[in-house]
Amino acid sequence: MKSTRERILQTLLNHPNSSINELADSVGINAISVRHHLTSLQADGLVTAEEERHGVGRPRLVYFLTEKGLDRFPSRYFRLTNRLLDELKGTLPEETINLLFQKMAANLASTHAKKMESLSMEEKLDFIKELLAQEGFSVQWQRNGSSYEIHEISCPYYHVGQSHPEVCEVDQTLISTLLSIPAEKVNCVLHGDHHCTYVIQPAIPAVEKDAS
Repeated sequence: MKSTRERILQTLLNHPNSSINELADSVGINAISVRHHLTSLQADGLVTAEEERHGVGRPRLVYFLTEKGLDRFPSRYFRLTNRLLDELKGTLPEETINLLFQKMAANLASTHAKKMESLSMEEKLDFIKELLAQEGFSVQWQRNGSSYEIHEISCPYYHVGQSHPEVCEVDQTLISTLLSIPAEKVNCVLHGDHHCTYVIQPAIPAVEKDAS
């Protein structure tokens, strides 16, 4: 039977950016006990937290696994994935490999295209955040003047990406396709940055241009 500590880690693996109350409900213990375990997990470098705005009022703290925390879970599939990609690279040209990843992301995006049509820009970003969370990412976004920044706090492709950076085509293509706007990558964990960041610059409506 898994310990409470293991159940908290498992919950954060499946549901990154969970609050203390959400963890308490999922694990089945009170919030005070969850807070105690989280303090211990943070001290061990397995879990970290950040503030997240949640409606009106003060931001709340949400928790997610660090790279060290992610390493606690079985990773044999990393070796299998690396071997498969090694074999593909040995038989297919680089351009074809990149296109395969792009097509995979485009196919996933196409299943949500209809829903995206009725959403505002910020609703689209919230939707992308949830969709990437289902794929194993921990994502935050923020507005910066007329542009938006998407921050991938943790990435399920990190270990594979160290040997095969082509996997970055998946999330970048997914974001660009869903928004119908190019996503410019300005930070990357594979280059030593703390997290990956994409900048989105929506087109300025003609009315606004005329007004300016």
